[in-house]
Amino acid sequence: MSETESMRLDKWLWCARFYKTRSLAVEEIGKGRVTVNNANAKASREIRPGDHIHLRQGNIPREVIVRGLSGMRGPAPVAQQLYEETAQSIAQREQLAEQRRLAPEPAEALAAQHTGRPTKRDRREIDRVQRSSGWGDRWSASIDD
Repeated sequence: MSETESMRLDKWLWCARFYKTRSLAVEEIGKGRVTVNNANAKASREIRPGDHIHLRQGNIPREVIVRGLSGMRGPAPVAQQLYEETAQSIAQREQLAEQRRLAPEPAEALAAQHTGRPTKRDRREIDRVQRSSGWGDRWSASIDD
């Protein structure tokens, strides 16, 4: 932990491993997805221990309290000591995770429709059904007498 009293918001978010790069942190701050003490912030905003930060990682909202400052990005266990997530934020995150777990996967609906070219497996199934029904015995659609 650093002995400095304050540091830039974007650098802290990167050091605390909320974003992979500082430029991503700056981008998210610029989009208004990060607030400090319920006020919009700029990347250069100085933060101090005790500040409340609301942020979004993808679709996941989080609320954390700054507990420490660090001048460098370290391993995840060290980064987690820089903040404390509020109980309300943890509960909300768990609720959203449960909703995602129970929600149907959109890709499954697309697979069920399956329009277009048959796969190799589909083709083999079609051929098997046609052989068993005698469909391939006739060379035209007309009825032979």
